Amino acid sequence: MLEASMIVVGDEILGGYVTDENSPLLARVLRDHGVGLSCVHVVADDLAAIDEALSLELSRARPRVVVTSGGVGSTPDDLTFEAVAASLGRDLVTDPTIGAKVDGALAWSAEQGFPVSEEFAWHVLRMARIPEGSRLVERSGGWAPGVLVDVEGGVDAGGVTVAILPGVPSEFAALLTEAVAPQVLAGRNPTPYVAELTHRYPESVLNLAFVEVMERYPDVKLGSYPGRPAIVRLSGVRSEVEAAAAHIAAVLSELDASDAGQRLAAARAAREAPATATRSGAATPADAATEEEEA
Repeated sequence: MLEASMIVVGDEILGGYVTDENSPLLARVLRDHGVGLSCVHVVADDLAAIDEALSLELSRARPRVVVTSGGVGSTPDDLTFEAVAASLGRDLVTDPTIGAKVDGALAWSAEQGFPVSEEFAWHVLRMARIPEGSRLVERSGGWAPGVLVDVEGGVDAGGVTVAILPGVPSEFAALLTEAVAPQVLAGRNPTPYVAELTHRYPESVLNLAFVEVMERYPDVKLGSYPGRPAIVRLSGVRSEVEAAAAHIAAVLSELDASDAGQRLAAARAAREAPATATRSGAATPADAATEEEEA
């Protein structure tokens, strides 16, 4: 089973100036292909930090795809290509396709009267210097580069494929969905079946039912999420998920029919009523009590 990891590179994210939009998108795309996301690192624009995260992910179970986001531009803090190459013990080489795009941009800048010195051109061309042995990934109408670096044959041979993608969300999304997903993710894992049940009770009321389900169906993933309504989410092989869902549904039916269940649901609804009425977003003592109970 193919698994995945992610390394988000950017001081701006760690500093709170920018919110990471790429890891949630990656998680959704991976889920649609039945690929589990093991870990997300957020690291600084620093060679050692990128190397530490990548080295850890390379040591995990394989086959694995490691997706990086950010740090592939031309400014001095764009270090991802350099860091990945160093971590893998590879040289940096100039990709002709990216290089041609950069040359075109430099020519355009010169036409506008901007002085394009040799030093200026060298720095801009940094975005065309990629780890040796990489495969360029492109998408229609895009400009930002992305590359795939296979380690020990890549995912096709049971190894690791490192997908180095830009951090700009629109470019990341386009390259991920149009290039990386079809080449690296599609058709490798079965897509899990997902079932959701909603209810009106504190989630702790269902703890024993959850334990029983997890003992009977250890391969089914179970998640419980408080809310209005609360949600129980089950995923895995369809037959097992349906059986687990039927068990929890039966427990909920018993609660619905019992006096205790009716009182629990009514008390919870009464506690939530002040927050619903005010719509202020501020927590009331009753809300706090409800959340404490559910936690």
